[in-house]
Amino acid sequence: MTTVSILSGGAAQGLVRGLTEAFKAQTGFGIAGEFGAVGVMAEKLRASTPADLVILTQTLLAKLAAEKLVTPSSIADVGRVETALAVRNRDPKVTVKTEADLREILRSADAIYVPDTKASTAGKHVAKVLDQLGIAYEITSRLKIFPNGATAMRELAASTATRPIGCTQATEIIATDGIALSGSLPPGCELVTMYSTGIATQATHPNEAAALIALLTGVDRRDLRQRMGFAS
Repeated sequence: MTTVSILSGGAAQGLVRGLTEAFKAQTGFGIAGEFGAVGVMAEKLRASTPADLVILTQTLLAKLAAEKLVTPSSIADVGRVETALAVRNRDPKVTVKTEADLREILRSADAIYVPDTKASTAGKHVAKVLDQLGIAYEITSRLKIFPNGATAMRELAASTATRPIGCTQATEIIATDGIALSGSLPPGCELVTMYSTGIATQATHPNEAAALIALLTGVDRRDLRQRMGFAS
């Protein structure tokens, strides 16, 4: 089967998966590509990795458009995604209303599952929050860092730790079996990121990429986006 190739932040993986059959029925094309930390995906595009479509943060996509790697007129917003906390399904959910609550929850966890703290949106934010809370050094040995949020959440689901917790983007939490969205980060620590999509300037299948953008951003798919953790 001919496929549209995408490079995408992990935040959009569940949404893309949910649209695969509709896209195939509409175009006859499948969807292939990579999902991961947005910084890594951007570098892949810069290194000429073949791609028809890119789904990354709004800010990063604008930079790629300025670098003439994404067609500016094709760019459309998918939705906002919050960075949130996750627990295994069998564990009680945590309530975090203040920075003090978050500091205590993280201190009490014996394993903290997060994505790449240098290249992923959520991972970089986690590192910033740990510094802000003054506990970065204290909990370093308990941080379990993985290449992207999806991998980190799968590892959380399989964790044998006594009191594990995860922190990544809500869409990655919702899309992972065995874990539950536990709650938002408190005021002062929150992060909400707009994700956008656009056609790569070197796209082999630009028409089909445009059709996928229409599915990703269309009004008739708003309910699916919301279920997958995207807000308007």
